[in-house]
Amino acid sequence: MQAIAIAAGGAFGALMRYWVSTATYTWLGRGFPWGTLMVNVLGSFAMGVLYVLLLDRLTSGPELRAFLLIGFLGAFTTFSTFSIETFNLIEDAQLGRALLNAGGSVIVCIAAAWLGVVLGRQI
Repeated sequence: MQAIAIAAGGAFGALMRYWVSTATYTWLGRGFPWGTLMVNVLGSFAMGVLYVLLLDRLTSGPELRAFLLIGFLGAFTTFSTFSIETFNLIEDAQLGRALLNAGGSVIVCIAAAWLGVVLGRQI
C-alpha cells in the first residue's frame, strides 16, 4: 500500500513542480533558474512543516507519510534539475550565476526547512 501512496504522491508532486516552475518562469523570466529554486525552497519548507506534523504532532499512518514526504515532495523538489541547470551555467561561463544558484539553493532551502520545522512545532 505504501508503494501505491508513493506513486500517487509522486505523480501529483511532478505536476505541481511543473505548474509552480512554469508560473515562476513566466513571472521572473528564464535568465536564472528561478523555477527550480522556487520549488526547492517551497519543498524544503513543506518538508520541515510536514516532518514535525506527521512524525511528532499527529498520528498519521505510514501511507500518508509515504504519499507526502517520499512521493509528493520527492517528485516536487528537483535536485537533479538543479544540478544540470548549475552545470549549464558553468558551461556557459556564467560562474557567478552558478555559484549564486548553488549557494543560494543550499542556504535558502536549509533556512526554509528550519522555518518549516519552527512553524510545525508551533502548530
